[in-house]
Amino acid sequence: MTMGTTVEHIMRAEFPRLSPEMPIREAVAAFARQRMASAPVIDDRGGLVGILTEKDCFRPMLNASYYQQWGGAVADFMTREVRALTVDLDLVSAAEEFLARSHRVYPVLRDGEVAGMLHRSDLFAAILTASEHSSGP
Repeated sequence: MTMGTTVEHIMRAEFPRLSPEMPIREAVAAFARQRMASAPVIDDRGGLVGILTEKDCFRPMLNASYYQQWGGAVADFMTREVRALTVDLDLVSAAEEFLARSHRVYPVLRDGEVAGMLHRSDLFAAILTASEHSSGP
């Protein structure tokens, strides 16, 4: 792997997909079951309409624990303004995105549709591997 490698080569192509209409209780259960910190919210056409994070789930969870009932859909709690990367982005540019923000994961788009998720830890490992190979013996 070289620093010329693109995000497409290291992104996770398998990832949970949430719909805006999904009950928030189901999304919270999926987060717990799959030990995930965030998931893209995707419309019927495959377009990215938001992202739901563990942090976004705290409010409905606390309300459910206090009032003993769940209410709302993913769309009610998701973050609507989402920064995304594209599959052809190089690793250095992706690293600059992570350095500029506190995000741990970014959705990756191909032709406007979510193609994968890039986790900071995966990028870290790829850059480390590339730097070790380029430094030689």
